[in-house]
Amino acid sequence: MSVLLLILLLLGLSVIWLESRHRLRPASPLQLVPRDWSVSPQGNDLLVEGWLDINNPHARMEVFVPEIDVKSTLLGQCDLGSLSIQTKITPHHPDEASRNDGYWAAYIVKGHKSTRVKVEISILSGGGVNAAEDVDTLWAEVHWVNYGPFGRLQRRQGVVVPMKRPTPLKPEKALFNRGDDCAVLPIRTHLLGPLDDTVAVMRTYAGGLIQPGDVLTIGETPVAVIQGRYAHPANLQPSWLSRLLCRTFHPTSSLATACGLQTLIDQVGPTRVLVAWVLGFGLKLIGSPGGFYRLAGSQARLIDDVTGTTPPYDQTIVLGPSRPQQLCQEAADALGVAVAIVDVNDLGRVKVLASSHGCDEALLHRALRPNPAGNANERTPLVLVRAGG
Repeated sequence: MSVLLLILLLLGLSVIWLESRHRLRPASPLQLVPRDWSVSPQGNDLLVEGWLDINNPHARMEVFVPEIDVKSTLLGQCDLGSLSIQTKITPHHPDEASRNDGYWAAYIVKGHKSTRVKVEISILSGGGVNAAEDVDTLWAEVHWVNYGPFGRLQRRQGVVVPMKRPTPLKPEKALFNRGDDCAVLPIRTHLLGPLDDTVAVMRTYAGGLIQPGDVLTIGETPVAVIQGRYAHPANLQPSWLSRLLCRTFHPTSSLATACGLQTLIDQVGPTRVLVAWVLGFGLKLIGSPGGFYRLAGSQARLIDDVTGTTPPYDQTIVLGPSRPQQLCQEAADALGVAVAIVDVNDLGRVKVLASSHGCDEALLHRALRPNPAGNANERTPLVLVRAGG
C-alpha cells in the first residue's frame, strides 16, 4: 500500500512539475491580426495596402515592440525574379504622432491596449514580367520582436493576399465527375487565408451551382487557415518532452518532429500528452493501436506539420479547425444545403470532421473516396456532391 501511495505521490509531483514548467515557458500575450487588405493595379504594377492590428489582452503586462518588418514572397506561374518590391510601414499609434521617415521607433503596448500599423507594398514590373498579369498571390510575412517579462521573442506570422481571383463557375459549364451513385464537382477558388470568411467563400464560388439535396464540402485545412490557425515553427520553443516523445512516432506522422509535437502540447498541455503516450503505449502492447490519438484529443490527428499543406502554408504548422460543427450549421443555414468539413487523402481515407443536420455522410464517403479535390496545388478546397448518377 505504501509503495502505491509513493508511486501516486511521485506521479502527482511529476504532473505539477510538468505543468509549472509549461506555464512558465516564455510567451507573449500580443496578438497580431491582419485587416482590410486591398490590391490596386497601377498600370503594369500593383499596390497592396493593409493594416496590422496589434492587441494586448493581458490586464497588466506591458509588452515592447522594438522591431517590425514585412517580407514579401510572390507566387505565380512564371519566373517572378525580375520584379521589384518596395515596402513601407507606418505606425498609427493611438498616443503618438506618426513618423514620416519610415523608422520604426520601439513602442510599448500596455495592458488591454492596442495599436495599428499600415503596410504599403509596391510590386513593380520589370524584365518582361508584368506584375498585374503574372503575380497570383502575395505572401506577406511579418517579422516582429516582442520584448517584456518573458524575454525577447522573435515572432513570424504570414498572411496570404490574393492578387487575382478565379471567376465563379457558371452552372452550364459545371462538369460533374460521375461516381458510385453520385456526381462530384471540385470547385476552384483563390488561395484562401485569414482575410477570407468561410461562408462567404462558399457563397461566392458555389452559390450559383447548388441545388436542393446537394452536400457542399470544404477541406479541414482551408477552414483552419481561414481561421488563422497556423504558425511558423520559429515561434515555437520545443520542450524536453516534445524532443523526447517525438522520436517514438512514425516518421510520416506530423508529431514526429519536436515542433509538431510541441504544437499539440501547447494545445492540450504536457500532462495530457504524457498520459496519452503512456496509456497508448500500454494499449499498443496488448494489441490495441491508436490509443494515443484517441486519448490526446482530436487535434492530435489534425495537425499538419511543415510540408503538409499547399504553399506558402507548407512552411508552417497548421492546426485543425475551431468549432467545426457550429461552422457547418451556420454555412448550411446560409446556403440552404447540407455542409461538411472533411479530411480526405489519396489513399481513399475519408473522415467527416463535422457536418450540418441532415447531411448524408454515407454519400460523402462514396463520393470522396477517389479524392476529387486532390492533395497537390489544385486549389479546389470546395467539392459539391450530388446524389444519383
